[in-house]
Amino acid sequence: MSDPRWQKSSFSGGGGSGECLEASATPNHTIALRESDAPQTVLTLSRAALRAFLGYARGPEPEGAP
Repeated sequence: MSDPRWQKSSFSGGGGSGECLEASATPNHTIALRESDAPQTVLTLSRAALRAFLGYARGPEPEGAP
C-alpha cells in the first residue's frame, strides 16, 4: 500500500503555528484524519461517519436557514 497523500484543512490558516487537521482518502474508501503536530495518531472514518460527525460539530442550523 502506498503512503497516504495528506491534505491540510482549508481552515488551518497561515499563522505558522503548525497545528492543523490533515485528511487523506484511503484505498478502502474511508477518510483518515490526523493532527499535524501528532501525525502518528490517525482517526479513520467511513464517509457516512465523517458526515455525521461534521453535522454534529456544526450544531443545529439557525431558524430560517435555507
